[in-house]
Amino acid sequence: MSLWPRLMVYHDKIAHNAARIVSLCRQWNIGIYGVTKGICAQKDIVRILLENGCEGVADSRIENVYRMKKEMGVTIPIMMLRTPMLNEVSEVVEYCDSSVVSEVETIRALDQECSFHGKQDYKVLLMIDLGDLREGIWPDELENIAAAFKKCRYVHCMGVGANFACFGGILPSSDKLRELGRLSQQLEGLLGYPMKLCSGGATSSLSLLEDGTMPRCVNSLRIGEGIFLGTDSSGMRVIPYLHQGTMVLETEIIEIKRKPSLPQGRAMANAFGEIPAFTDRGWRLRAITAVGRQDVKIEGLAPLEKGIEILGATSDHMVLDVEESERQLHVGDRLHFSVDYSAMLALTTSPYVSVHMIR
Repeated sequence: MSLWPRLMVYHDKIAHNAARIVSLCRQWNIGIYGVTKGICAQKDIVRILLENGCEGVADSRIENVYRMKKEMGVTIPIMMLRTPMLNEVSEVVEYCDSSVVSEVETIRALDQECSFHGKQDYKVLLMIDLGDLREGIWPDELENIAAAFKKCRYVHCMGVGANFACFGGILPSSDKLRELGRLSQQLEGLLGYPMKLCSGGATSSLSLLEDGTMPRCVNSLRIGEGIFLGTDSSGMRVIPYLHQGTMVLETEIIEIKRKPSLPQGRAMANAFGEIPAFTDRGWRLRAITAVGRQDVKIEGLAPLEKGIEILGATSDHMVLDVEESERQLHVGDRLHFSVDYSAMLALTTSPYVSVHMIR
C-alpha cells in the first residue's frame, strides 16, 4: 500500500484543543459530544476525544459507529447524529446509545425496534429547526411530535437540539438559543418529564461562550471542527486560544516539466463538465502530485511553501505551478498543504490516503 498521499495529524495540538474546549465549556456547565464524522472516526483521533473529557461522541454513519463500538471499544455514549434511515433503524438501536430524530415515522420505527431488542429506555434528541433549514421540526410541530412520544413504550426524549450554519449559513445567537430553551420547557410540559439535554449547536456556538452571551439553558454542544482544526469555518475565523496546523497533507511529485500555461487546441469542457479558464503566463514549470478530486476537495488545500500554486485537479492528479518555488524540485519530492474542514472530511474518508499520527 502506498505511503503517500498521507494526512499527517499532530496529536498534541488536537489534544490541546480538545482539553481547552472541554475546560471552557465546563465553566458554563456544558458537556461536549465530540463529533467524529469529519475524521471518519479514525481510531487514533477518536482516542484523543476519549482521553480529554468528551462526555460522548457523535457520528452520522452507522459504519463509523460500529467500528467505534466493536473495534475500538468506545464505552462513552455514542449518538447517531443524522436522523436514521428507516432501513438502518435496527443497527442504530443496537449500536447507538441515542439518536437525533425529527420525524414521527422514525420515532415509531425506533420504538418498535426497541421492543425487539428489549431496550427499555432508548434516548433520542429532538432536533428543532431554528432557521438554518437543515434537519429539525418547525416549532409549530411540537405538540404533534409530543403526541408521538407519548405513544412510545421504549423511546424517551432526552432533550432538544438545533443545528446552525451547516446548510443555510445561519449563525447561532443568544435569542435563537433562548428560543430553544423555551421550546424545551414547553416540551417538558407536554410530556410530563424533564428534558436533560439542550444541545445548542456546534463549533460556531463557541463564540457565544467567548463573549459571555451563551444562555444558561444550553448544557451541551457538538464539537468537531474546533477540536480537529482550531477553526470556525462558519464564523470565518481561526479560534485564537486553539492550535491550527493540526493536520497537513503530504503529497509526492510524479511529474515536473516546463509547459505552456495555455492548453493547446480546441477547448471543450473538462472531465467534470466544467469549462476552465486559463491565463497566458508563458512557459512555466509545472508539477503533478499523486492526489486528486477522488481524495480531497482541492479548494480546501493551501500550499505550505512559497512559490507553489494549485492550478487545478482531475480525479487523481493535482496540477501545480512551481515556477517560483524557493527550492529545486524533482520527481519523488514531497509537497505539503494545509487543510480546511472540507478537505479533512474527504481525506480521512478516502481509502487512498493514509492517516499518520505524529506525537
